[in-house]
Amino acid sequence: MQISEFLDFEAIRVDLAAGNKRQLLNQLSQIAAGRLSLDPQTVADAIAERERLGSTGFGGGVAIPHGKLPGLEGVYALAGRLAAPVDYKAVDGAPVDLVFLLLSPPDAGAEHLKALAAVSRLVRHAGTVEKLRGARSRDALAAVLMGAEERDAA
Repeated sequence: MQISEFLDFEAIRVDLAAGNKRQLLNQLSQIAAGRLSLDPQTVADAIAERERLGSTGFGGGVAIPHGKLPGLEGVYALAGRLAAPVDYKAVDGAPVDLVFLLLSPPDAGAEHLKALAAVSRLVRHAGTVEKLRGARSRDALAAVLMGAEERDAA
């Protein structure tokens, strides 16, 4: 599975402003809910449910909050870069400035895991992460993601 199969390019943000993890997750919930015509609280609750199991702070300044939501037709993701890093209680203790929100239908177990793997493959590459941090527009961030996807597929 490739990130281009489930990433909402119109929802990419390069200017997320959040003072803390809770504000960040609420902001991501608002964006996703608006794009998917869902209740923002329902999205926030799904993310919070997963977060209670342990931080989705991937490490290296990257977080991949995710959850399962009834009513979705497939895997959905949005990506963002924060204006300033926030404490996310990540596994390595590093503050987060890159985030990928991933939402899936409740019955999409394998697809959900494949999507998580696709995102984690991209952000494990230090060069890609640095390019994402340097992207100044939605289109630039999307271009970095697509370039990394092409590299990984080769």
